[in-house]
This record gives sequence, structure tokens and C-alpha cells, in this order.
Amino acid sequence: QVQLVESGGGLVQAGGSLRLSCAASRSIFSFGSMGWYRQAPGKQRELVADITLGGYTNYRDSVKGRFAISRDSAKNTVYLQMNSLKPEDTAVYYCKARERSTDYWGQGTQVTVSS
Repeated sequence: QVQLVESGGGLVQAGGSLRLSCAASRSIFSFGSMGWYRQAPGKQRELVADITLGGYTNYRDSVKGRFAISRDSAKNTVYLQMNSLKPEDTAVYYCKARERSTDYWGQGTQVTVSS
């Protein structure tokens, strides 16, 4: 069973920064891709950013230039650096790992951006 543990969420003022971490229970290179999703109250879960095994990254338009996804294979960890945060970034952020057709999810970490 794969475990993904997110950390790094919290309360920050608009314009501030946070770095989220997602620690996997096994090598991150065993997954075809890993990504960050978010879900705000009353809204559907949406992709924020992901990174493929080959290192290709993808971002939703609203976070391009502000967020950056990265990984550290030695720590089996994927990061999401979030800069210039906006109130509309407020959500629970989830880490996902995809292995073939199976998705594994973390428990989520709350990010709240105050105006």
C-alpha cells in the first residue's frame, strides 16, 4: 500500500509563500506521475501542477509563474512552492501519485490565504 503524507500548509497573508511537501512511502520514480490538486469548499477538486516520470511539468493557468513543482528522489518527496499567494488559492491541497491506472491520494493539507 502506498502512503502519501502532505505537510506544509497553513495560514498566510496574500502575497506570501508556502512550500508543501508530499512524502511517499516508496520511490517516487515508481510512479508515472505525481501531482498536486486542490479543492475549495463547494468546488470540484482541480489539478494544480504535476510532474511526470520524465520530469515534464504541467500547471493550471491560474498558478503559472507563481507555483513550482519539484522533487527530491533521495527523500522520495515532491514539493509545491507557492509564491504570491492569493485568497482564491485557499483550499485543501492533495498529493496524488499515479501508477499505471491506479491513483493514490494523500490526506490533504489546508492552505488558507487571508486578504
